[in-house]
Amino acid sequence: MSALPPITPAPSTPQNALGPQVRRRRTFAIISHPDAGKTTLTEKLLLFSGAIQIAGSVKARKASRHATSDWMEIEKQRGISVASSVMQMEYRDCVINLLDTPGHQDFSEDTYRVLTAVDAALMVIDAANGVEPQTRRLLQVCRARNTPILTFVNKMDREVQEPLTLMDEIERELGMGVVPFTWPVGMGKLFGGVLDLRKQQMRVFSPGEDRDRDADDIIDGLANPLLATRFGGAYEQAAGEVELVQGAAPAFDEAEFLAGRQTPMFFGSAINNFGVREVLDALVDLAPPPGQRSSIQRVVQPDEAKFTGVVFKIQANMDPAHRDRIAFLRVASGRFERGMRLKVTRSGKELRPNTVVTFMSQRRELLDEAFAGDIIGIPNHGVLQLGDTLTEGEALQFTGLPFFAPEMFRSVEVADPLRTKQLRAGLTQLGEEGAIQVFRPVAGSVLLLGAVGQLQFEVVAHRLEHEYGCKARIMPARYNVARWVTSETGDGAAADERELKRFIDGNSHRVALDAVDAPTVLLEYAGELRAMQENWPKIKFHALREHAGLVFQKQLEG
Repeated sequence: MSALPPITPAPSTPQNALGPQVRRRRTFAIISHPDAGKTTLTEKLLLFSGAIQIAGSVKARKASRHATSDWMEIEKQRGISVASSVMQMEYRDCVINLLDTPGHQDFSEDTYRVLTAVDAALMVIDAANGVEPQTRRLLQVCRARNTPILTFVNKMDREVQEPLTLMDEIERELGMGVVPFTWPVGMGKLFGGVLDLRKQQMRVFSPGEDRDRDADDIIDGLANPLLATRFGGAYEQAAGEVELVQGAAPAFDEAEFLAGRQTPMFFGSAINNFGVREVLDALVDLAPPPGQRSSIQRVVQPDEAKFTGVVFKIQANMDPAHRDRIAFLRVASGRFERGMRLKVTRSGKELRPNTVVTFMSQRRELLDEAFAGDIIGIPNHGVLQLGDTLTEGEALQFTGLPFFAPEMFRSVEVADPLRTKQLRAGLTQLGEEGAIQVFRPVAGSVLLLGAVGQLQFEVVAHRLEHEYGCKARIMPARYNVARWVTSETGDGAAADERELKRFIDGNSHRVALDAVDAPTVLLEYAGELRAMQENWPKIKFHALREHAGLVFQKQLEG
């Protein structure tokens, strides 16, 4: 069996002294369908990097340990991830920013926004179930942004699909070329380990959940007679499959990988700490360092001297004792220093953040500096919104942070009228966070909630009760369709504003304002939308908005 060509880290040409720091950064998200093992793999990547000493089990709900990346009380109760979490670690002289995303489709908006802040993605596939619906949706978003993707096929210690079948399904379903970097020997009870096609060796499987073991059993040489002696028919089958794959599959092409058209594939068992080290090494070797990012005004290079960054996530109550709100900011360029003067380009307000933090899920540490690719947390009391750009003074606005029109609606009232203030404060903060979309009707006092899925409403009700101390009555609403509205008369901004006001005044009974006061029309049927589009030809109806002035991306909207 021939070896894969050696891989060198993706190049980056430094323009100044920041170049070496930029090249050290790797920022990636882990994506998957629910229950594919994404959060478990997150834990094990932290374990193998040395960031934690013992991994929590997402299944041990009665125990005191839970996944490091699952910090909400409801996540610990249900054993699922309902919010993205951020973790930073160092491995092989690289600074790795890892973002664990919710797998459940009801929280896909949070995942979509996180994907705007990363330079690569690690896709986890359940070897028994193959490519599942949420995996397809997330891959569409990655492909729209040309995000490089690595693939980890998980749960090989169980009875699963044949690896050739999985490889064919990934290529067919996701429209990507697949290049195996490791290959399994057997599966289930006969799972013997993986052949490392880069290093020309076999890592022998042995089960064990919690701790990293230094004494891995490695057998050098993929044609070593010892492999046939120890693993018999399973090895012979694997060797034949590798020969077939290497003869038929394309060679690894770095340019195709970086363009999101080819994915390296790895096999293993995250729960047993197996196959994780190969993935971690590949992330360092293959995933690109931070690249340029587009703003409305210009393209920003990561090693520019001046600091720029964009808020892609806001999380309320990470520390319930302090009712805090943390704005997660992706550094796009320059060097962040604690206490430096920053300008919020949307509002023109100035910040001098002195308590900026870096994360290990809910655990946080004060940081003094950060560079392009890093994710930092800025304590925020309503000054920052999702999509805000921060600079040292330059008027820039980064693009690409999507908000999707909700598909389900509920009205919300407080059970105890004396807690109305807490309800409105809680919904305001959860709306700013993006956990739910909150609409204030132009005519009427009952707040409306919009969501992608039912589970979002359940999580919001739970958080209102436990984080804000108010029980909410969440009731059915008659709406089923929402569209953001803008005006395009062709006669200038003043005429556009007059036409939009005329539309809102004429439809005040079904127009509401969202968290950033963007006007939204709420309708019961799709037929009403078609009629409204005919009656108001100068009004534009949008199923997707961006933070920056309702800029729309058709490739995501489709």
